[in-house]
Amino acid sequence: MEKIIAWAKRNMIIIFLLILCIGFGLINKTFFTSRNILNLTSQMAINALLSSGLTYVIILGGIDISVGSVAALAGVISCMVGLKFPGMNLAGSILILILSALVVGGVCGLFNGLMITRFNVVPMITTLATMTMLRGLTYIVTGGVAVFGLPSIFSFLGAGRIIKTPSEPIGLIPVVTLFTILVVFIMHTLLSKTVFGRHVYASGSNSQVAHLSGINVKRVTLSCYILCSIMAALGGVLVASKLQNGQPAACDGYEMFAIASTVLGGTSLTGGSGSVGRAMFGVAIIAVINNGMNLMHISSFWQKVVIGTIILLAVILDMAQKKKKV
Repeated sequence: MEKIIAWAKRNMIIIFLLILCIGFGLINKTFFTSRNILNLTSQMAINALLSSGLTYVIILGGIDISVGSVAALAGVISCMVGLKFPGMNLAGSILILILSALVVGGVCGLFNGLMITRFNVVPMITTLATMTMLRGLTYIVTGGVAVFGLPSIFSFLGAGRIIKTPSEPIGLIPVVTLFTILVVFIMHTLLSKTVFGRHVYASGSNSQVAHLSGINVKRVTLSCYILCSIMAALGGVLVASKLQNGQPAACDGYEMFAIASTVLGGTSLTGGSGSVGRAMFGVAIIAVINNGMNLMHISSFWQKVVIGTIILLAVILDMAQKKKKV
């Protein structure tokens, strides 16, 4: 019995997710249909990418609330580049999306990282300023209107499906789901199986001890903020690909969902603990709640109230566990 209780305490997030799924499945039979499950995975994709990057930053004891603005800027930039190549093929569209994410995300993450490591600006203030500046820049470069007129092939990565069947002529499995699984797996492996990952945990647990151990904490911090922004930019170009246009208002508020998912997955806001894999359970919970409440025709306003309450409870639980360890 003690082992069962100990396992339950370690895996409360999984139990909560199962309870949610069973509850929504009993309330609405549509929830467990294959079509809804596949739609659910595609709905999780953007938040999964943002959360995987935020996990690194939060393990460091930092925060990045600019990810939504980074995503929006990357999305419109990818569309503006795409318009320069009206005859693009599938490989070209994917290359444009990924390169746009790498460039925009890399530059934004570098700026955040330098402000924090070189000028010692508090992460919250740095990313708050970046969030505001990038959102304004996105409206400036677009003139406040959507970037449209892209060829249909541009939407393959964000809205395409593979494995066509008689019942699903447009395709069964969303491409965005497979792409996200691949990227999240790489991010999880980098954090859990490499020397760099161990340096991230060490820097988040105690930066002074990490420095004395020979770890370049500033370089690790800079790298984590670059990774976080690149993941956000990838999410942004996928949104642009899905919509087949670049919306300057896209991804507004996505940072809150990503932070909520990361904290729900057990990543401590005080730093030093967490994992990309467990953050995905938090992503799943947010997606299941939104999907289940939509099936129940509950207002999106109430969905925000529920998500906000969950964030607060997750933080309270995290602080309670920290006190017990002390």
